[in-house]
Amino acid sequence: MNPYEEQVLLELQTWEKSVLKRPTIWNKSAKALQTKINEKIPQKVHDAITAAIKHMIRATLAGSEYTTKKDALRGKTLWERDHKLDDRLGFYRKTAALEGAGTGAGGIFLGLADFPLLLGIKMKFLFEAASIYGCNISDYRERLYILYVFQLAFSSPMKKEENYERIVNWHKKEALYPPDDSFLEKLDWQSFQQDYRDHIDLIKLLQMVPGIGAVVGAYANYNFLDELGKTAKNCYRRRRLLEK
Repeated sequence: MNPYEEQVLLELQTWEKSVLKRPTIWNKSAKALQTKINEKIPQKVHDAITAAIKHMIRATLAGSEYTTKKDALRGKTLWERDHKLDDRLGFYRKTAALEGAGTGAGGIFLGLADFPLLLGIKMKFLFEAASIYGCNISDYRERLYILYVFQLAFSSPMKKEENYERIVNWHKKEALYPPDDSFLEKLDWQSFQQDYRDHIDLIKLLQMVPGIGAVVGAYANYNFLDELGKTAKNCYRRRRLLEK
């Protein structure tokens, strides 16, 4: 193991502690407030958001909307892969921020459009991240892993430990999945999309407020991609070190 990989191991330990940190009183209070706000939103708004999320998730699993090269960095070191990811993350953060500012400036109707648009940006980034670290996304199990990375990034503090366990034990569980994608039909879609919405709903509601929507949208989307990037980077480099 070279010095850079030793440094990465230390960074992974720090990251793991942050992921497994116990929920704070603020986390619990925010969740209660979010629940009250959601109860006041018209059901048709909830239905539209939920339908958009479900459609995008299913499209991700099919893999038909995403094309990435297989291990374009074959033979490259972990350091080179990490830096490539950082470079691409910078591009996706800017893209998400511009999209958030544009939809945020348009009020509630464009604000609703932001949900599927932002989700698409996140998924494209994750597919590219998987390719950077040498994963074969033509295998549905790798697309399933992408969803688990996504879920870890945007789950509530109350569910972080459960979702992290999937990532930690992936090398053991991957071989247990059937060779075809029939397993995907057994996924708890309702729980998946609700976890995601619980994480982003509160800030996204503010994005629909006239006058501040553009600023909130740009800031929120930039930080959402930053959070996703940090999670993906640590999940994938942990796998590479473990496989090595």
